[in-house]
Amino acid sequence: MHHFQYKGGVLHAEEVDIANLAHRVGTPFYCYSTATLERHYRVFSDAVSEVDNLICFAIKSNSNLSILRLLANLGSGMDVVSGGELRRARQAGVPGEKIIFSGVGKSEPEMALGLDEKILCFNVESESELEQLNKVAVSRRQIAPISLRVNPDVDPKTHAKISTGKAQDKFGIPYEHARRLYQKASNLEGLKITGVDMHIGSQIIDLQPFNDAFDLLRELVLDLRSDGHDIRHIDVGGGLGIPYSENSDDIPHPVDYARLVKSRLGDLNCRLLFEPGRMIAGNAGILVTRVLHVKSNGNKIFTIVDAAMNDLIRPTLYDAYHSIKAIDEVRNDQKFVNTDIVGPICETGDYLALNRELPEFRPSDLLAVMTAGAYGAVLSGTYNTRPLIPEILVNGDRYAIIRPRQSYEELIGRDVIAPWLSQE
Repeated sequence: MHHFQYKGGVLHAEEVDIANLAHRVGTPFYCYSTATLERHYRVFSDAVSEVDNLICFAIKSNSNLSILRLLANLGSGMDVVSGGELRRARQAGVPGEKIIFSGVGKSEPEMALGLDEKILCFNVESESELEQLNKVAVSRRQIAPISLRVNPDVDPKTHAKISTGKAQDKFGIPYEHARRLYQKASNLEGLKITGVDMHIGSQIIDLQPFNDAFDLLRELVLDLRSDGHDIRHIDVGGGLGIPYSENSDDIPHPVDYARLVKSRLGDLNCRLLFEPGRMIAGNAGILVTRVLHVKSNGNKIFTIVDAAMNDLIRPTLYDAYHSIKAIDEVRNDQKFVNTDIVGPICETGDYLALNRELPEFRPSDLLAVMTAGAYGAVLSGTYNTRPLIPEILVNGDRYAIIRPRQSYEELIGRDVIAPWLSQE
């Protein structure tokens, strides 16, 4: 469910008229709904409330400070994968004891930052990282709380680029090496074992891979305890999928997911950590864009809009489907055509939708690319010297620009001409 609905023939974000908003801030832009973010967080929180839990929002899905502050105010912790994300979490008001640090390539300065911020846990992903983190902690006379991220070699049945739990993926420690490395960690003076971590992928819409992974996770926790390790928490990761199409009715509900988690891990007397990102933010955001031109090559109609792959790369990067709606509701009752929605970038791969049956759009029409609240703005770039676009947060009938549109001066001004190339 989301709070983007037609009212008076115009798409609204809660009580804000999107057409009017586009007139005020220009296009393209991202628009997020406070009500949707709050609802999705509470749905997930209520679903897992029967177990001792900590929800750590995956910042990589949407890192805007306003979004993070909103979720922190609801009680959320944060899952970070870089020193920059850790700084964002702290700036948003999240205490260190509610932050977990994941990722395969933590640098020594990032490890030091995590120690200084007294984070809840480092999710360690390799033997090399284990040794390096111990070295950093010992050199600073600190103790690093750790879990090992274990790769169970379970196929999450999702897109190959967002699978993280198969043997060929770069993430985690092979399941069969886990007990050895836990034993090694227990003998390193700068580390303290506190838990176990497993995350198998993203946009998972079949609960069976979770079931398979959690069975292995349960077995590992019991084995580790028999080896003498004090396992206090289990990090089950994130990855629960969301509907990207209006007709999606086979997406597991958080209640079903929570029931599965509880049945497999709920009796182990552990705090359960969750890392949802897309599930909370995905349907809470849209990308608003304006039609620039419509052209036909005789066999194909191209609807050219002012948003591009640098603004939303998911269709090109992941073959992702996003539902597209006209902001003006009357367009949905008019003639439909088969069209590609493409951007201005000089790449054939610059598209938001291919071979879609959509209204016969005209120049200046406004479109909403739905379910763009996760992995949209965070993956955007400045290819073709296109400035980063604004992010807008709506709350009832109010809105705020939570990231202004980047100016050309800000974009080009970051370049420095080498002194020997300066004009005489």
